[in-house]
Amino acid sequence: MRERVLSGMRPTGALHLGHLLGALQNWVVLQGEYECYFMVADWHALMSEYEDPKEIRRNGEQMVIDWLACGIDPEKSVIFRQSDVPAHLELAFILGVLTPLPWLERNPTYKEQLRELATRHLTTYGFLGYPVLQAADILLYQATKVPIGVDQLPHLELAREIVRKFNSLYGKKLLEPEPLLTQIPKLSGIDGRKMSKSYDNAIALGDEPEAILKKSQRMFTDPLRIKFSDPGHPDQCNVYSYYKIFAPAKKEEVYDYCTNAKKGCTECKTNLGSVLLQFLEPIREKRNYWVNRQKKVTEIIEEGKRRARSVAEKSMSEIKELVGI
Repeated sequence: MRERVLSGMRPTGALHLGHLLGALQNWVVLQGEYECYFMVADWHALMSEYEDPKEIRRNGEQMVIDWLACGIDPEKSVIFRQSDVPAHLELAFILGVLTPLPWLERNPTYKEQLRELATRHLTTYGFLGYPVLQAADILLYQATKVPIGVDQLPHLELAREIVRKFNSLYGKKLLEPEPLLTQIPKLSGIDGRKMSKSYDNAIALGDEPEAILKKSQRMFTDPLRIKFSDPGHPDQCNVYSYYKIFAPAKKEEVYDYCTNAKKGCTECKTNLGSVLLQFLEPIREKRNYWVNRQKKVTEIIEEGKRRARSVAEKSMSEIKELVGI
């Protein structure tokens, strides 16, 4: 049997180029090597969006369409909605009972999120405990591998600590998940900051061509190049970082005309817009295919629910017996 992988995304807004590079391209590869479970993490979304949750369900459906457009294959992978499997919350409660508060309070990502989302009221029981729910997500499916970047290692290590605590109390039942480290290309938003819907600086996978071209023109460029005749500094330019990722064959040409002031930043951004349109065109075509087949998308999610519940309920039954419930 192949090893099992679990990963997910929170449906808090439209997926963008950062999601494509940071996860989806890797997921497409993994589904040929592992038994993959890909989860619409709507309970996790509720933890930060509870004050205005009305878009969570729609975002989740659009997310699945983006996954399918990028190459996630429901014949190879289980695509499901977290809230369709009640066992996630059952196991999260059991794990929460035995997880010491200091383990959660020291989580660096928790502190970072509180700073980044300072306008939200996130000093809540649920938000503090979201790593416990993450652990439950993984352990329900006995996933042995979790694809993450280096910055997410503290999350996984917390899940491993919870496993060790559980096994020391109830017998060695739960498996310690291992990180499947992925090299994630650094891609900033069009303003040079972290790509995020809250900053309105992302190029979405579902953006229309006109929107992509307009966003390309808004991109932050070399702050030291004031006039056309000034030599540019590509390594300090956000636009050049996009060329290196999305058109590596052009990067030497771009480097030359930038450093030698042969072309201006406006023309460079216009050319980048065309590069991004060409890169995203296959995804756009597939996305339009699935947008027009909403019934089939619903069927895929329903089948994913059935398959995910089958595994999760078996795990939950065994765990309840261990803890005497």
